[in-house]
Amino acid sequence: MKLTTPKKISLFISIIVSLVAGLFSVFSICIGDSDLWKYLIIETLSVFIISYIIIYLIIRQVLLNKITPIYKIIQQAGIPNLLNDENFEDKNIIEETNKDVVQWAKLKTHEIDKLRKLEKYRREFLGNVSHELKTPMFNVQGYISTLLDGGLKDETINQKFLERADQSINRLISIVQDLESISKLESGELTLKKENFNILQLIKEVIEFQEMRASQKTIIIQILNPEKNIMVNADRERMNEVLNNLILNSIIYGKESGETNIQIFDMDENVLVEITDNGIGIEEKYLPRLFERFFRVDKSRSSESGGTGLGLAIVKHILEVHGQAIHVKSTFGEGSSFSFTLQKTTH
Repeated sequence: MKLTTPKKISLFISIIVSLVAGLFSVFSICIGDSDLWKYLIIETLSVFIISYIIIYLIIRQVLLNKITPIYKIIQQAGIPNLLNDENFEDKNIIEETNKDVVQWAKLKTHEIDKLRKLEKYRREFLGNVSHELKTPMFNVQGYISTLLDGGLKDETINQKFLERADQSINRLISIVQDLESISKLESGELTLKKENFNILQLIKEVIEFQEMRASQKTIIIQILNPEKNIMVNADRERMNEVLNNLILNSIIYGKESGETNIQIFDMDENVLVEITDNGIGIEEKYLPRLFERFFRVDKSRSSESGGTGLGLAIVKHILEVHGQAIHVKSTFGEGSSFSFTLQKTTH
Protein backbone atom coordinates (compact mmCIF):
# COMPACT_ATOMS: atom_id res chain seq x y z
CA MET A 1 0.00 0.00 0.00
CA LYS A 2 1.37 3.40 -0.95
CA LEU A 3 2.34 5.51 2.06
CA THR A 4 0.15 8.59 2.12
CA THR A 5 1.33 12.03 3.17
CA PRO A 6 -0.55 12.07 6.53
CA LYS A 7 1.00 8.69 7.36
CA LYS A 8 4.46 9.95 6.50
CA ILE A 9 4.01 12.97 8.72
CA SER A 10 2.59 10.85 11.56
CA LEU A 11 5.39 8.30 11.25
CA PHE A 12 8.06 11.01 11.33
CA ILE A 13 6.61 12.72 14.41
CA SER A 14 5.98 9.40 16.20
CA ILE A 15 9.58 8.33 15.68
CA ILE A 16 10.78 11.62 17.20
CA VAL A 17 8.42 11.24 20.18
CA SER A 18 9.50 7.63 20.68
CA LEU A 19 13.17 8.57 20.57
CA VAL A 20 12.63 11.33 23.12
CA ALA A 21 10.71 8.95 25.36
CA GLY A 22 13.44 6.36 24.91
CA LEU A 23 16.16 8.84 25.85
CA PHE A 24 14.28 9.74 29.03
CA SER A 25 13.97 6.04 29.83
CA VAL A 26 17.68 5.46 29.24
CA PHE A 27 18.49 8.44 31.45
CA SER A 28 16.24 7.07 34.19
CA ILE A 29 17.83 3.65 33.98
CA CYS A 30 21.34 5.09 34.13
CA ILE A 31 20.66 6.96 37.36
CA GLY A 32 18.30 4.43 38.85
CA ASP A 33 17.50 0.72 38.79
CA SER A 34 19.47 -1.05 36.04
CA ASP A 35 16.90 -3.87 35.98
CA LEU A 36 14.50 -1.57 34.04
CA TRP A 37 16.36 -2.07 30.75
CA LYS A 38 14.02 -4.89 29.82
CA TYR A 39 11.07 -2.45 29.83
CA LEU A 40 12.77 0.06 27.53
CA ILE A 41 11.80 -1.58 24.25
CA ILE A 42 8.20 -2.20 25.33
CA GLU A 43 7.82 1.39 26.54
CA THR A 44 9.33 2.88 23.39
CA LEU A 45 7.13 0.78 21.09
CA SER A 46 4.04 1.64 23.12
CA VAL A 47 4.80 5.35 22.90
CA PHE A 48 5.45 5.05 19.18
CA ILE A 49 2.18 3.23 18.40
CA ILE A 50 0.02 5.46 20.60
CA SER A 51 1.59 8.68 19.33
CA TYR A 52 1.36 7.51 15.69
CA ILE A 53 -2.37 6.75 15.97
CA ILE A 54 -3.18 10.02 17.74
CA ILE A 55 -1.06 12.18 15.43
CA TYR A 56 -2.36 10.46 12.28
CA LEU A 57 -6.00 10.94 13.30
CA ILE A 58 -5.39 14.61 14.15
CA ILE A 59 -3.58 15.33 10.86
CA ARG A 60 -6.15 13.41 8.85
CA GLN A 61 -9.02 15.35 10.44
CA VAL A 62 -7.26 18.67 9.86
CA LEU A 63 -6.76 17.80 6.18
CA LEU A 64 -10.36 16.69 5.79
CA ASN A 65 -11.58 19.95 7.34
CA LYS A 66 -9.52 21.86 4.80
CA ILE A 67 -10.38 19.67 1.81
CA THR A 68 -14.15 19.31 2.38
CA PRO A 69 -15.00 22.95 1.45
CA ILE A 70 -12.93 22.57 -1.72
CA TYR A 71 -14.90 19.48 -2.74
CA LYS A 72 -18.20 21.21 -2.09
CA ILE A 73 -17.17 23.58 -4.88
CA ILE A 74 -15.66 21.12 -7.35
CA GLN A 75 -18.51 18.61 -6.89
CA GLN A 76 -20.74 21.12 -8.69
CA ALA A 77 -18.58 20.55 -11.78
CA GLY A 78 -19.44 16.85 -11.75
CA ILE A 79 -15.95 15.70 -10.71
CA PRO A 80 -15.97 12.51 -8.55
CA ASN A 81 -15.50 13.25 -4.86
CA LEU A 82 -12.41 11.66 -3.32
CA LEU A 83 -14.09 11.66 0.08
CA ASN A 84 -16.71 9.18 -1.21
CA ASP A 85 -14.11 6.87 -2.74
CA GLU A 86 -14.13 3.33 -1.32
CA ASN A 87 -10.32 3.24 -1.57
CA PHE A 88 -9.97 6.55 0.23
CA GLU A 89 -7.61 5.12 2.87
CA ASP A 90 -5.19 3.97 0.14
CA LYS A 91 -5.03 7.32 -1.63
CA ASN A 92 -2.68 10.23 -1.17
CA ILE A 93 -5.16 12.89 -0.06
CA ILE A 94 -3.06 15.85 -1.08
CA GLU A 95 -2.04 14.42 -4.47
CA GLU A 96 -5.55 13.33 -5.36
CA THR A 97 -7.05 16.63 -4.24
CA ASN A 98 -4.49 18.49 -6.30
CA LYS A 99 -5.41 16.40 -9.38
CA ASP A 100 -9.11 17.04 -8.87
CA VAL A 101 -8.59 20.78 -8.37
CA VAL A 102 -6.46 20.96 -11.55
CA GLN A 103 -9.15 19.03 -13.44
CA TRP A 104 -11.83 21.36 -12.07
CA ALA A 105 -9.76 24.43 -13.05
CA LYS A 106 -9.32 23.12 -16.61
CA LEU A 107 -13.05 22.43 -16.87
CA LYS A 108 -13.91 25.93 -15.68
CA THR A 109 -11.36 27.45 -18.05
CA HIS A 110 -12.92 25.52 -20.92
CA GLU A 111 -16.40 26.70 -19.89
CA ILE A 112 -15.23 30.31 -19.70
CA ASP A 113 -13.63 30.08 -23.16
CA LYS A 114 -16.84 28.58 -24.51
CA LEU A 115 -18.93 31.36 -22.96
CA ARG A 116 -16.61 33.97 -24.45
CA LYS A 117 -17.00 32.44 -27.90
CA LEU A 118 -20.78 32.32 -27.49
CA GLU A 119 -20.81 35.95 -26.36
CA LYS A 120 -18.71 36.94 -29.38
CA TYR A 121 -21.04 34.96 -31.65
CA ARG A 122 -24.09 36.62 -30.01
CA ARG A 123 -22.67 40.10 -30.60
CA GLU A 124 -21.86 39.28 -34.22
CA PHE A 125 -25.30 37.76 -34.75
CA LEU A 126 -27.13 40.78 -33.31
CA GLY A 127 -24.95 43.10 -35.39
CA ASN A 128 -25.68 41.10 -38.54
CA VAL A 129 -29.43 40.97 -37.88
CA SER A 130 -29.45 44.72 -37.29
CA HIS A 131 -27.53 45.33 -40.51
CA GLU A 132 -29.69 43.01 -42.62
CA LEU A 133 -32.95 44.53 -41.37
CA LYS A 134 -31.72 48.12 -41.43
CA THR A 135 -30.87 48.25 -45.14
CA PRO A 136 -34.31 47.35 -46.58
CA MET A 137 -36.10 49.34 -43.86
CA PHE A 138 -34.16 52.51 -44.71
CA ASN A 139 -34.81 51.87 -48.40
CA VAL A 140 -38.56 51.63 -47.82
CA GLN A 141 -38.47 54.77 -45.66
CA GLY A 142 -36.57 56.67 -48.36
CA TYR A 143 -38.95 55.65 -51.17
CA ILE A 144 -42.07 56.47 -49.14
CA SER A 145 -40.66 59.82 -47.99
CA THR A 146 -39.89 60.76 -51.59
CA LEU A 147 -43.42 59.82 -52.69
CA LEU A 148 -44.99 61.77 -49.82
CA ASP A 149 -42.89 64.82 -50.65
CA GLY A 150 -44.52 65.08 -54.05
CA GLY A 151 -43.09 62.16 -55.91
CA LEU A 152 -46.44 60.40 -55.89
CA LYS A 153 -47.72 62.88 -58.47
CA ASP A 154 -44.67 62.42 -60.69
CA GLU A 155 -45.52 59.58 -63.06
CA THR A 156 -41.85 59.14 -64.00
CA ILE A 157 -40.89 57.97 -60.50
CA ASN A 158 -43.98 56.94 -58.53
CA GLN A 159 -44.36 53.49 -60.11
CA LYS A 160 -40.61 52.79 -59.96
CA PHE A 161 -40.33 53.79 -56.30
CA LEU A 162 -43.36 51.77 -55.30
CA GLU A 163 -41.86 48.69 -57.00
CA ARG A 164 -38.55 49.23 -55.19
CA ALA A 165 -40.33 49.64 -51.86
CA ASP A 166 -42.20 46.42 -52.56
CA GLN A 167 -38.89 44.62 -53.24
CA SER A 168 -37.42 45.89 -49.95
CA ILE A 169 -40.52 44.77 -48.03
CA ASN A 170 -40.27 41.32 -49.63
CA ARG A 171 -36.63 41.17 -48.52
CA LEU A 172 -37.67 42.00 -44.95
CA ILE A 173 -40.33 39.29 -45.05
CA SER A 174 -37.77 36.82 -46.41
CA ILE A 175 -35.32 37.56 -43.57
CA VAL A 176 -38.01 37.17 -40.90
CA GLN A 177 -39.27 33.90 -42.44
CA ASP A 178 -35.73 32.50 -42.58
CA LEU A 179 -35.09 33.47 -38.96
CA GLU A 180 -38.36 31.80 -37.99
CA SER A 181 -37.36 28.64 -39.88
CA ILE A 182 -33.98 28.44 -38.12
CA SER A 183 -35.62 29.04 -34.74
CA LYS A 184 -38.05 26.17 -35.31
CA LEU A 185 -35.29 23.88 -36.57
CA GLU A 186 -33.02 24.59 -33.59
CA SER A 187 -35.79 24.25 -31.01
CA GLY A 188 -37.10 21.02 -32.52
CA GLU A 189 -40.56 22.52 -33.10
CA LEU A 190 -40.49 21.72 -36.80
CA THR A 191 -42.07 18.35 -37.60
CA LEU A 192 -40.78 16.63 -40.70
CA LYS A 193 -43.31 15.25 -43.17
CA LYS A 194 -41.28 12.42 -44.58
CA GLU A 195 -42.35 10.67 -47.75
CA ASN A 196 -40.82 8.59 -50.51
CA PHE A 197 -39.97 10.54 -53.67
CA ASN A 198 -37.64 10.56 -56.64
CA ILE A 199 -34.67 12.78 -55.81
CA LEU A 200 -33.75 13.18 -59.49
CA GLN A 201 -37.20 14.54 -60.29
CA LEU A 202 -36.94 17.06 -57.44
CA ILE A 203 -33.53 18.23 -58.68
CA LYS A 204 -34.94 18.76 -62.17
CA GLU A 205 -37.79 20.86 -60.73
CA VAL A 206 -35.32 23.05 -58.81
CA ILE A 207 -33.13 23.51 -61.90
CA GLU A 208 -36.18 24.60 -63.90
CA PHE A 209 -37.10 27.07 -61.14
CA GLN A 210 -33.58 28.59 -61.11
CA GLU A 211 -33.17 28.53 -64.90
CA MET A 212 -33.98 32.21 -65.42
CA ARG A 213 -31.55 33.26 -62.68
CA ALA A 214 -28.82 31.13 -64.24
CA SER A 215 -29.48 32.49 -67.74
CA GLN A 216 -28.77 36.03 -66.53
CA LYS A 217 -25.15 34.96 -66.00
CA THR A 218 -25.21 32.40 -68.85
CA ILE A 219 -24.49 29.64 -66.36
CA ILE A 220 -25.32 26.10 -67.46
CA ILE A 221 -26.85 23.80 -64.82
CA GLN A 222 -26.60 20.13 -65.74
CA ILE A 223 -27.07 16.72 -64.17
CA LEU A 224 -24.06 14.56 -65.09
CA ASN A 225 -25.82 11.26 -64.49
CA PRO A 226 -29.52 11.92 -65.29
CA GLU A 227 -30.29 8.20 -65.38
CA LYS A 228 -30.04 7.91 -61.57
CA ASN A 229 -33.71 7.58 -60.65
CA ILE A 230 -33.31 6.94 -56.94
CA MET A 231 -36.09 7.04 -54.38
CA VAL A 232 -35.36 8.65 -51.01
CA ASN A 233 -37.25 9.05 -47.75
CA ALA A 234 -37.27 12.67 -46.56
CA ASP A 235 -39.35 15.81 -46.22
CA ARG A 236 -39.80 16.79 -49.86
CA GLU A 237 -40.64 20.42 -49.15
CA ARG A 238 -37.59 20.88 -46.94
CA MET A 239 -35.29 19.13 -49.40
CA ASN A 240 -36.63 21.42 -52.09
CA GLU A 241 -35.47 24.28 -49.85
CA VAL A 242 -32.03 22.68 -49.45
CA LEU A 243 -31.52 22.17 -53.19
CA ASN A 244 -32.77 25.67 -54.03
CA ASN A 245 -30.34 27.25 -51.59
CA LEU A 246 -27.35 25.24 -52.81
CA ILE A 247 -28.06 25.70 -56.54
CA LEU A 248 -28.83 29.40 -56.05
CA ASN A 249 -25.48 29.82 -54.25
CA SER A 250 -23.70 28.16 -57.17
CA ILE A 251 -25.28 30.78 -59.44
CA ILE A 252 -24.62 33.77 -57.18
CA TYR A 253 -20.97 32.87 -56.66
CA GLY A 254 -20.47 31.33 -60.08
CA LYS A 255 -18.49 32.91 -62.89
CA GLU A 256 -20.09 34.42 -65.96
CA SER A 257 -20.63 31.70 -68.59
CA GLY A 258 -19.74 29.10 -65.98
CA GLU A 259 -21.44 25.86 -65.06
CA THR A 260 -23.03 24.04 -62.14
CA ASN A 261 -22.77 20.25 -62.21
CA ILE A 262 -24.99 17.96 -60.15
CA GLN A 263 -24.25 14.30 -59.53
CA ILE A 264 -26.17 11.57 -57.73
CA PHE A 265 -24.32 8.61 -56.22
CA ASP A 266 -25.88 5.37 -55.01
CA MET A 267 -24.30 4.48 -51.66
CA ASP A 268 -26.10 1.32 -50.56
CA GLU A 269 -28.45 2.56 -47.82
CA ASN A 270 -27.98 6.24 -48.72
CA VAL A 271 -27.82 8.47 -51.76
CA LEU A 272 -25.18 11.19 -52.10
CA VAL A 273 -26.05 14.43 -53.90
CA GLU A 274 -23.13 16.63 -54.97
CA ILE A 275 -23.45 20.15 -56.38
CA THR A 276 -20.26 21.57 -57.89
CA ASP A 277 -19.56 24.95 -59.49
CA ASN A 278 -16.50 26.54 -61.10
CA GLY A 279 -17.06 29.90 -59.42
CA ILE A 280 -14.96 32.11 -57.19
CA GLY A 281 -14.40 29.44 -54.54
CA ILE A 282 -13.92 29.93 -50.81
CA GLU A 283 -10.73 30.55 -48.92
CA GLU A 284 -9.87 27.77 -46.48
CA LYS A 285 -9.93 30.10 -43.45
CA TYR A 286 -13.63 30.81 -44.06
CA LEU A 287 -14.79 27.18 -44.35
CA PRO A 288 -15.35 26.56 -40.58
CA ARG A 289 -17.74 29.54 -40.41
CA LEU A 290 -19.53 28.93 -43.68
CA PHE A 291 -22.75 27.63 -42.09
CA GLU A 292 -23.08 30.38 -39.47
CA ARG A 293 -26.12 32.62 -39.67
CA PHE A 294 -25.51 35.76 -41.76
CA PHE A 295 -21.88 34.82 -42.41
CA ARG A 296 -20.82 35.81 -45.91
CA VAL A 297 -17.51 35.35 -47.66
CA ASP A 298 -18.20 38.11 -50.19
CA LYS A 299 -20.55 40.53 -48.42
CA SER A 300 -20.78 43.02 -51.28
CA ARG A 301 -21.86 40.43 -53.86
CA SER A 302 -24.23 38.74 -51.42
CA SER A 303 -25.99 42.01 -50.63
CA GLU A 304 -26.39 42.77 -54.30
CA SER A 305 -27.89 39.34 -54.91
CA GLY A 306 -30.62 39.94 -52.33
CA GLY A 307 -29.84 36.85 -50.28
CA THR A 308 -30.55 36.87 -46.56
CA GLY A 309 -27.27 35.25 -45.52
CA LEU A 310 -29.25 32.48 -43.80
CA GLY A 311 -29.44 29.96 -46.63
CA LEU A 312 -26.54 27.68 -45.69
CA ALA A 313 -27.46 27.83 -42.00
CA ILE A 314 -30.96 26.62 -42.89
CA VAL A 315 -29.54 23.89 -45.15
CA LYS A 316 -27.33 22.63 -42.32
CA HIS A 317 -30.19 22.53 -39.81
CA ILE A 318 -32.61 20.81 -42.20
CA LEU A 319 -30.10 18.06 -42.92
CA GLU A 320 -29.30 17.66 -39.22
CA VAL A 321 -33.01 17.19 -38.46
CA HIS A 322 -32.94 14.43 -41.10
CA GLY A 323 -29.99 12.86 -39.28
CA GLN A 324 -27.64 13.80 -42.14
CA ALA A 325 -24.80 16.27 -42.63
CA ILE A 326 -23.51 18.57 -45.34
CA HIS A 327 -19.88 18.71 -46.46
CA VAL A 328 -18.03 21.34 -48.46
CA LYS A 329 -14.83 21.26 -50.49
CA SER A 330 -13.54 24.41 -52.10
CA THR A 331 -10.49 25.83 -53.83
CA PHE A 332 -10.23 29.59 -53.90
CA GLY A 333 -10.53 30.86 -57.47
CA GLU A 334 -11.57 27.47 -58.86
CA GLY A 335 -14.96 26.61 -57.36
CA SER A 336 -16.82 24.81 -54.61
CA SER A 337 -18.53 21.49 -54.07
CA PHE A 338 -21.34 20.85 -51.59
CA SER A 339 -22.51 17.30 -50.87
CA PHE A 340 -25.06 15.68 -48.57
CA THR A 341 -26.65 12.28 -48.07
CA LEU A 342 -30.24 11.12 -47.73
CA GLN A 343 -31.78 7.84 -46.70
CA LYS A 344 -32.58 5.71 -49.72
CA THR A 345 -35.75 3.66 -50.04
CA THR A 346 -36.62 0.83 -52.40
CA HIS A 347 -40.11 2.03 -53.32
